Amino acid sequence: MRIGVPKETAAGERRVALVPETIGKLTGGGFEAIVEPGAGEAASFPDTLFEEAGARLGDWAEADAVAKVQKPTADEVTRLREGQVLI
Repeated sequence: MRIGVPKETAAGERRVALVPETIGKLTGGGFEAIVEPGAGEAASFPDTLFEEAGARLGDWAEADAVAKVQKPTADEVTRLREGQVLI
């Protein structure tokens, strides 16, 4: 299963849905993580930490499940597809 992590865009939001430590546990358990470039910057997690944890940088919409902190924006909703899980 692929889990996508988009960059949060809500005003003042500094969190990211999954941090590198959690990504490492997920990828170690057989999951694939796709993290949008820059998703963790506001939370002080540069892209390199996600890559070192086993994630690949890319388009979160390719994933089977999407993890977010805030509710999805109208644009994000249009990118979600039938059968995709939103967490």
